[in-house]
Parts: sequence; structure tokens; C-alpha cells
Amino acid sequence: MLRRLYDWTMSLAATRHAEKGLFGVSFIESSFFPIPPDVLLIPMVIAKPANWMRLALICTVASVLGAFLGYAIGMFLYDLIGRPILAFYGKENAFEQVAEWYNIWGGWGVLFAAITPFPYKVLTIFSGATGLNFFIFTMVSIIGRAARFFLVAWLLGRYGEPIRIFIEKYLSLLFTLFMVLLIGGFYLVKFAF
Repeated sequence: MLRRLYDWTMSLAATRHAEKGLFGVSFIESSFFPIPPDVLLIPMVIAKPANWMRLALICTVASVLGAFLGYAIGMFLYDLIGRPILAFYGKENAFEQVAEWYNIWGGWGVLFAAITPFPYKVLTIFSGATGLNFFIFTMVSIIGRAARFFLVAWLLGRYGEPIRIFIEKYLSLLFTLFMVLLIGGFYLVKFAF
């Protein structure tokens, strides 16, 4: 089944609607969606390595715009929408604990979440809810998201065929590792604060 899902994703990555899908997933992932855009970015770059820069830019722009939505959810809709999303990630009671600290050090937290598998949307919502300086939020989001997506896309664009062969050979192991990192990120969110 994993092989069929991989093959389907690779074929989707080569369709004419793939970039729109990548933009959409990158946008919603930054504010509420639990699946990272790397799931589409990786096979899309492997399918068309020459487009690595364009695909990284799509991910970066959409992700930062989505981060603005997360910030707005935190700022304007925290009780209605933001609190339930944070509850989904097990962080509904962490807000008061973190708010004061976050306004001092939150930029570093956003940068960390923007680069790593840590669920970025949690910190975009926290940023709006605590009133983190919007300029700082924007700058670290651009830097972090660009660093993450451009590095991944460049590596795949540069070494795509050997990486594709490696992925196909170790697909089950890589999927397990990806899931461990994803679940570990959620676990970290739940117990970090």
C-alpha cells in the first residue's frame, strides 16, 4: 500500500495542478493543517528537478501567507478558533504560561518552528494571540520557511536521481522516520511548555 501511495504522489507531482496543490497545502499547513508541504514538495522536485527553485518559492510564499492566517486566528479568533486548534495539539492550557515569555523570545520560537518539523501552526497562532511584534514574526517566518524549503528543494534538485533511488529503496524506513519526526514534533508541542 505504501508503494502505491508513493507512486500516486509521484504521479500527482507531475500533473498540471500540482503547483496549486503545493501552494494550498503550504498555506493551510502554516495555520491549521497537520500535514507538512514536504509531502508534495519532495516528489515534485524529484519529478522535475530543474524546477526546484520555483517549487521552494511557492512553498515559502504560501507558507508565510498561511502564517499570517495563523497569526490572525490567534489575534482575532483565539477563543473561537485558536483555542480549539491548540487543544487539538494538547496546548490549550499552555497559553497563560507562555504568553509573557513568548513576547520576549517568541521570534526565536517561530524561527525554530519554521525550520524544523515542529508544528509551525501552533506558534503562528500563539504569535497572534500574544501580540508578538508582527514585523519580527514576518521576518523570522520568511527566513525560517525559506531556509527549510530552499534547502530541501536544492538538495533534491541537485541530487534528485540518487535521492529518488534511495527513497524508493528505503521507502518503508523513510516513511517510518518521517512519522516518528512528525509525531515527535506533536509530542514536543504537547509536553514542551
